[in-house]
Amino acid sequence: MERIEDCLAFRLGKAYQHVNRLSRQRLAPYDVTPVQFAALMALWERNGQSGAELGERLRLDSATVTGIVDRLQRAAMITREPHPEDRRINRLMLTARGRELEAELTRVMEELNREILAALSPADAPGFLSAVDCLADLDPAADGKETP
Repeated sequence: MERIEDCLAFRLGKAYQHVNRLSRQRLAPYDVTPVQFAALMALWERNGQSGAELGERLRLDSATVTGIVDRLQRAAMITREPHPEDRRINRLMLTARGRELEAELTRVMEELNREILAALSPADAPGFLSAVDCLADLDPAADGKETP
C-alpha cells in the first residue's frame, strides 16, 4: 500500500462512519440509536424474544444487549416480562410506544437505504449488498461473540 486510502480497513471504516452518522441523524428525532433501531426491528419481527435470542439475532454480546434493553425500557419502548415457563428468563415485549414507532422508523431507514444505494448503479447494488453480507460473515468472533 502506498496510501492510507489503499487500506481496505480504512475505507470500510470511513464508509461505516458515514452511514452510521446518517443513521444517527435520521433516528435522533425519535430518540433512537441505530443499534436500538436494530433491536426494535428484531422485536417487530418477533415480539417476546429473550435477551439471549436478541443478542444472537443481532450478533451482540450479552453486556451490550443488556445496555440496549435497559435504554429501550427506560424510554418506555419495551418491557421485561418473566417467561411463562422459566422465570429466570425475561421476555422482551414491545410497549404501545414501541409498536407505534414501527411504521415511521421503518420508513426513515428504508429511505436512507434507498439514498445510500442510489450512489451505486442499479447493476452494482446487488453485488455490493452480497459483498457486505460476505464480509459480515467472515469471522463470527469479530462481532464480540465467542466461538465454541
